Amino acid sequence: MVKHSKGYRTRTRKLLTKNVRERGAVPRLSLLMEEFKEGDYVVIKINPSVHKGMPHRRYHGKVGVIQGKRGKAYIVRVTLGDKEKVIIVRPEHLAKFNGIKNG
Repeated sequence: MVKHSKGYRTRTRKLLTKNVRERGAVPRLSLLMEEFKEGDYVVIKINPSVHKGMPHRRYHGKVGVIQGKRGKAYIVRVTLGDKEKVIIVRPEHLAKFNGIKNG
């Protein structure tokens, strides 16, 4: 038997697809220029049309805290199970978190 490949985007067929009307569209300029401050809560929302600064699929939909900035990207602290991970994500893949976060 042949082993299937285990690349960075494996098992993302539904996760990293856009609607028909959104395909090929580049992110809005306001989305790219959005500024986050240290301590802000953000949701990691992967934009499949932008490959630069894209986090791994396991972080999609997770809520994290901005720790700082590195170039154009942000350093985000995310809780994954019982571990805390620090990932570097560009603003195209981040959205402000509007829910209530205790802690």
